[in-house]
This record gives sequence, structure tokens and C-alpha cells, in this order.
Amino acid sequence: MRHRINKKKLNRPHSQRVALMRNLAREVFEHGTVMTTTTKAKFVKPFVESIITKAKEAALCAKQIAEKTDTDPELLTLKSRNVALRREINRHFGDRKLVKKICDEIAVDYLDRNGGYTRIVKVGHRRGDAAEVSILQLVKPEKTVSTEGN
Repeated sequence: MRHRINKKKLNRPHSQRVALMRNLAREVFEHGTVMTTTTKAKFVKPFVESIITKAKEAALCAKQIAEKTDTDPELLTLKSRNVALRREINRHFGDRKLVKKICDEIAVDYLDRNGGYTRIVKVGHRRGDAAEVSILQLVKPEKTVSTEGN
């Protein structure tokens, strides 16, 4: 029985599953979209969303740091929290430039959004092996359009 087993194994050992998850997430963050099988897309989606959630918290810390003065006693706590969150994200990718892009560019777009940062769009079946193929992509944040004076 498979009690309390909630992750797919994808017919791979643990190290290969982790590498696959990290590489797919990296592609999503670098390019905004990745085409893969539906099973792999569903496997990596929670990981990508948790990374964006951590990056949102780091972006909020950075925003608060910019508002504080140098003499504020809370400044050191905010800076250490920001660094800790960025290190948590860097633990998965090992690329500080990518972490900077995630925290400073991608996460800032989702500050007003409570989850649902990615979507899976089913494309069809692959010709060679008839595997179901999907696109995992970051959801474009809605821009609020003001209609002042109209």
C-alpha cells in the first residue's frame, strides 16, 4: 500500500528526480515557459510556486529595507532575513544571477497575487511515443488599467 506517499517517482532515482525538478524550474524562470510531458509539469509546478513565494517574501524585505533609514534598529533584521531567503533559493540553483532575477524581477510582478503563479496548458501528444505534452508557463500578472477622466 502507498500510504502517505504523495510524490511521483517518474521512474528515476532520487538524485535524478531532484536534478530534473531543478532543471525544469530553471528553464521556467529563465524563459518563462517550458514544454515537457504533463506528468513532469505537474511534478515541478509546486516547486516553482514555492520558490516564487520565497522570492516574494525576499522582495518585500528589500522593499522595506529601501524605506528604512540607516539608524533604524529593525534594518539589520530585515537585511539578514532577505539574505536568508535568497540563500534558500540559491540552495536549489547555485546561480546568484538567477536568484537575483527571480527575487528582483519575477517576484515583484506577483506581490499582489496570492498563489497561482504558473499554469499548465496541454498541447497534445508527442509524435514519437505518444506521450501527453504540456507547456508549463508563468502567468502574466495583470496590469491595472486606470480609466481616469473618461
